[in-house]
Parts: sequence; structure tokens; C-alpha cells
Amino acid sequence: MTAETRYAASPAEVLSWNTAQTRKELLIEQLFVQDEIKLVYSHYDRFVTGGIFPVGKTLTLTPPDQFKAAYFLERRELGIINVGGAGVVKVDGETFEIGFKEALYVGKGKKELLFSSKDNSAPAKFYLNSTPAHHEYPTRHVSRKDAEVVTLGAMETANHRTINKLLVSTVLPTCQLQMGMTELKPGSVWNTMPAHTHDRRMEVYFYFEVPQGQSVCHFWGQPQETRHIWMQNEQAVISPPWSIHSGAGTSNYTFIWGMAGENLDYGDMDVCAIPDLK
Repeated sequence: MTAETRYAASPAEVLSWNTAQTRKELLIEQLFVQDEIKLVYSHYDRFVTGGIFPVGKTLTLTPPDQFKAAYFLERRELGIINVGGAGVVKVDGETFEIGFKEALYVGKGKKELLFSSKDNSAPAKFYLNSTPAHHEYPTRHVSRKDAEVVTLGAMETANHRTINKLLVSTVLPTCQLQMGMTELKPGSVWNTMPAHTHDRRMEVYFYFEVPQGQSVCHFWGQPQETRHIWMQNEQAVISPPWSIHSGAGTSNYTFIWGMAGENLDYGDMDVCAIPDLK
């Protein structure tokens, strides 16, 4: 297992960043390495982003040095969405089978976390987010049919999309973690437009199902000082709480959003009018 640390930065500081510095600070270029666990620990809300890719063996999620904890969920909660083949997660001996685009929430206090694939020829890819937790909530498997589903946008504005709210307060209780998945319809490329900020919480975007040879341009920064990061399939990007977070692809795609902070209201956002963005 590897665990990398990323530090927080202010809006004033990032004005001096060039492309290389921006990518170093915010972009997570590779999450899935065969039979490894990769974690990125962000100082924005102590948010952890990770990838678990079990192919030939079962992988055990243990606490990185950054936690100074006896076990991973000693003071944390965990959200998992499978973006690969059928997988199995064992939580303190209880077995959960997690299919493609299904989620699992694991609450504070669970000690043993084991990850494996049902078929090594079609391995699971477990994308995870973890945040500090103050209370223990039950472990729960959330399938596509359990999600709160909303369809927004239109073909005319190139943002026709389906939002699957998987691990949110209207589906199950969490301390602060919120996760979901947005699928863009064919012919649509814009996500989260109009763009917005929410200073009460930060966010991480994970882009996948980006077709080979295509890319997504992720926009970030203050509404009047925007920047961009070109991203490829199965990459993630950290979005500071003061930043917009929006993307446009050269094709339609899917992305997972994960949020943490002091507000569990999905609709809490400060919308930026499109003509006001600079």
C-alpha cells in the first residue's frame, strides 16, 4: 500500500501555479495498480481518495502512517464504489458482494477490511473515499435501485445527465461523507453546469468510462479566476472548497463525486451564472 499526502492551498497561492504545479497538487493520475492499494491523503477536510485493484490476491486495507491509528476506521468512515468487475468486500467477517457501479458504506469502528474479485479475469476496481467520523453508523450495500436518481440538463445545452445519489443523507446516515455518480448521455459533455462553489465542503471528482483517445477538461478555481486540468480515464482531481468544479469532455463519460465538510445538504451550493465565469 502507498499513501501520498497533498496539502491545502489558498486562492492567492494558486495564482502562481503553472500547469505542472497544478497537476502535482490536485491531479491523482493513477489509482489502480494490479494487486495494490493506492491512497491520497488531502489536508482539505482530511479527505482520503483511493483505489484498490485485487487481481491475484485478497487485499487488506490498513491505516497509513498519516492516520496514527490502530486500524483504518478507528476514527473514520468509508465509501466504496466498484468501477470494475464483480467484487467482494469483507467487513469484520461479514461478506458483501459489490457489482459494477454499486456502493458500500462502512461506518466508524469496523476493524478488518478485505477486498477481492469474484473473477480474476474480470477484476473489481474499488474506488474509495474516506473522511473523519464522530459516530458509528451501520455498514450498508447500496445498489443502483437503492440510489436516489435525478435526471438534469438537456441535449440542447450538452449537459443531459443522470445523477445517482448513492451514499447521501437521503439514502442512508453518514457523518459527513457524501458520494454519488453522474452519467452523461451520448452527445452531452458538460457536467455540473452552471458551475458552483460550496465553501462548507470540499469535493473530489473521479472520471471514468472516458473512451480511448478522448479526454475530459476539468475546470477549477474561483469563479472569476478559473483554471483547467486535462484528465484521462480513471483519474481523480481534488477540488478545494473555494473552487468551482466542472468538466467538459470530448465525449460523454461518467464521474464519481465525493464530498466532505460540515454540511450534508446536497443542494447547498453557491451557483455561478455562466456569463459571469472568467
